[in-house]
Amino acid sequence: MNFSDVLKALNHASAFELYRMRAAINRVLDEPRWLQAIQASLEIGQLIEYFDTQANALRRGQLLELRRKQAVVLDQADGKRWLIPYVAINLDGTDVQIREQPRHGLGRNEVAVGDVVGFVDRDQQQRSGRIIRLNDKTVTLLCGQQQWRVAYAFLHRVVDADTVDVNTIEQNTLEFDVIPSLLQTENNP
Repeated sequence: MNFSDVLKALNHASAFELYRMRAAINRVLDEPRWLQAIQASLEIGQLIEYFDTQANALRRGQLLELRRKQAVVLDQADGKRWLIPYVAINLDGTDVQIREQPRHGLGRNEVAVGDVVGFVDRDQQQRSGRIIRLNDKTVTLLCGQQQWRVAYAFLHRVVDADTVDVNTIEQNTLEFDVIPSLLQTENNP
């Protein structure tokens, strides 16, 4: 299923139509045939992937208990036990990424808690940080020891980088022979 096309269609719906659609989807997901089909594919101790709606990302965990409508899972990342609905379990290894085509920046469904993204601040300085919370119109980033709230439209991907400090990005450098006259720095002209 192409989620991007579905989202485009839903953008033209009214709030009431979206609410009505959500009620219909919830009713279908609560049908016993879905729950029974998922339960039949699960075993206690099994490693699973499930979708965390708060983080907007797949998480991994170990199945501890099967209940009537939910499963108890031990999350591998945080070591906590979570009660999740069976329909959140990704049995087929489905790609959960929703790729929007925003005019600028990244879309709400293209980022997840823990992703490293960058932006240009009010002083026109490049900053990067790790997403710690997804809000309706903004993300909360941790840049060094400082938190920033940034609109999705101002975000961009940071490739092959680890955030270390507010404005510091680690990078790998290659060693090679250089002509000494070209080795001028700000501190050593």
